[in-house]
Amino acid sequence: MEFGDLDREQAAAADAFIESAAVPLVVSGQEPRPTARARGERVTVPPLDADEQLGVWTEAFAGVPEVPESALRDLVAQFQLPPHLVRSAGAAVARDLPGEDELDATGLAWRAGLTEARMGMDELGRRIEPQAGWGDLVLSERQLKFLREIVAHVRRRPTVYQEWGFAHTLRRGLGVTALFAGGSGTGKTLAAEVMAKELGLDLFIIDLSQVVSKYIGETEKNLRKVFDAAERGGALLLFDEADALFGKRSEVKDSHDRYANLEVSYLLMRMEAYRGLAILTTNMKQALDTAFMRRIRFVVDFPFPQESERAEIWRRVLPAQAPMKDIDPELLARLTVAGGSIRNIALSGAFLAAEEGERLRMRHMLEAARTEYLKLDRSLTPSEVHGWV
Repeated sequence: MEFGDLDREQAAAADAFIESAAVPLVVSGQEPRPTARARGERVTVPPLDADEQLGVWTEAFAGVPEVPESALRDLVAQFQLPPHLVRSAGAAVARDLPGEDELDATGLAWRAGLTEARMGMDELGRRIEPQAGWGDLVLSERQLKFLREIVAHVRRRPTVYQEWGFAHTLRRGLGVTALFAGGSGTGKTLAAEVMAKELGLDLFIIDLSQVVSKYIGETEKNLRKVFDAAERGGALLLFDEADALFGKRSEVKDSHDRYANLEVSYLLMRMEAYRGLAILTTNMKQALDTAFMRRIRFVVDFPFPQESERAEIWRRVLPAQAPMKDIDPELLARLTVAGGSIRNIALSGAFLAAEEGERLRMRHMLEAARTEYLKLDRSLTPSEVHGWV
């Protein structure tokens, strides 16, 4: 029998069953279960090390000779799947080859690993299969350099930690952690999507405001579920709304504040130990305790876009095949809104034009901008829309 996370009633029923069993019984779980009976033999099963995992992957893909050992080592570095799921991935690749898929055997193996790693994750967050590339980001060269450096840290972990021995000398804090700080719509989630695509991973967005619980112990339990499922690999974790959990906790006023510190410490501990990339996002970087900030490897700021950057966002948002007349990105860039709102206005204007059976014009954009500004509790200024119509 195998036991996972049980609520109080389930745990009581399991204990009663174990106590009453009159036959030899093997119980497995992450933690030993207490019992009033004399304990039997307790066996601790360690996780497979890298060489043992490579052996499992090699055996599972023995019938797929097109997957070289170097590719199998990359799979071992990324995915931490139990043997039966590795065998399932190997069978899936053998079944799909030869086929009309554009992927070769190595690409199919990676995709099979992703498919198996997704098990248990979909119910814990919002999964995005990334489509955006570097060309979709309108950021400064300095920011892009930061993002590419983060990708390199994830991609080259096996080389630096295992082959070069840094895992032995450093021992802790080997996870790649990042904080994306900036206002709503400045490109934090889009940047995470681009990085996930570059790494060939899914992007999982976890809303921390939904994870945090007022009940002591529940937040850690929720976080444990996320990380335990994600440890299979194949996911870039993006913890949205970090402000729901983080804050300046230097003044501990009551027991709940003390426990909140433990919750933050638990999150950072799991992030630092996570085999992949874990990112926190915040709209209020100044509200985060500097003691917590020091435990984050990368901090990337996403400032509000300047007018020239807004014009570039407009140019990239408007599809070349869309029927347009007199649409001027330079005029549209006078709107003091971030990329998220720009996308909303462009899309709403397009629907207004399509409903009229017209080409997309500045007057459609003006009407869409008014609607977006109402949502933001703002009013358009004459300087923003001067010369539009």
